[in-house]
Amino acid sequence: MSTVAIAGVGMTAFGKFLDRGLRSLSEEAVAAALADANADPVDVDSVYFANAAAGVVTGQEMIRAEAALRDTGLAGKPMFNIENACASGSSALHLAWLAVRSGQTECVMVIGAERLSHEDKKVSFDAFARGVDLEEPRAASTGSGSLFMDIYAAKTRKWMLNAGVTKEDFARVVVKSRLAGSLNPVAQFREPTTVEAVLASRIIADPLTLFMCSGIGDGAAAVLVCSAAKIRQLGVRPVWIRASTVCTALPDVAAPLCAVRSVGAAYEQAGIGPEDIHVAELHDASAPAELIHYENLRFCPPGGTAQLIRSGATGLGGRISVNPSGGLLSRGHPVGATGTAQIVELVQQLRGQSGKRQRPSAQVGMAENNGGQIGHDAALAVTTILSV
Repeated sequence: MSTVAIAGVGMTAFGKFLDRGLRSLSEEAVAAALADANADPVDVDSVYFANAAAGVVTGQEMIRAEAALRDTGLAGKPMFNIENACASGSSALHLAWLAVRSGQTECVMVIGAERLSHEDKKVSFDAFARGVDLEEPRAASTGSGSLFMDIYAAKTRKWMLNAGVTKEDFARVVVKSRLAGSLNPVAQFREPTTVEAVLASRIIADPLTLFMCSGIGDGAAAVLVCSAAKIRQLGVRPVWIRASTVCTALPDVAAPLCAVRSVGAAYEQAGIGPEDIHVAELHDASAPAELIHYENLRFCPPGGTAQLIRSGATGLGGRISVNPSGGLLSRGHPVGATGTAQIVELVQQLRGQSGKRQRPSAQVGMAENNGGQIGHDAALAVTTILSV
């Protein structure tokens, strides 16, 4: 098996860009990743293109990569369209890692791109609502307009019964996220906030307030995945992919969550433990989700989340700096681009390129990305561990 590294990364700003499409966003991210890797399109052997919602939002189906990338210099290369809900980008990276690790290819471009915003917000919400088993009976909506925020709210209410957390703890997550976002030039939400302001924002689905929910946005992020030999040829400093694991939901409600299984497999594959992680990008589609993942990723024991968020250890420069990009809450959540954007942030952190967001001496990073919903669990979870 070949060792696999990331040679270059690039991304657009995240935000609402009604005047841009997948092509424009993808072109910018691809060009940035190639420049970062000292590479040209001719260096790329194949392409994995992640997108979740174009079929619903823009109507583009079946050939999303071929349509979006026709003017990037990548036309003519093998292209594969990957759709796996919010974990589409992470899934594409996993497949690229497998392709290079197997020795079948030397250099793969991974792009995650999403144009999720729409003049009619209902179209965007409907796109999210397709990420569940549509044949599965569901409780009536609380009226939030967002199926997934209803799901997150229900999970949160159940978890709060024994977790020892408060709404103020969720607000602390948002404050931390917005501070990071204010220092990230590509983040969608860049205004710092306070615990009081988060709690005072309107209720979306109890106990979630508006600021506790990730927003609708657009953007693209690209990652160039290469073999060690190709890295040497390009002459760039590698960031190594130590582990990449994917797990899907099980029907047994007593079984461990897919995130727990994916993270456990990643630790085993990388030969490390949670104490070795310096910086993490995790799936905070809602503020409580970050705290729940502290336990899933073993950053604290069960029941230890409140103490961890209150300690400041997961803040910028902390022992385990969590979501220094601003995460989904502040960097933004253009679904197909989320997984690749997590990798962009981790690569920059491990290179020491994150400026005021930098976790000092970061050597090992983890990305955890969930997608969709099946029964009581996310439909899938993808975990990636990187190191220098």
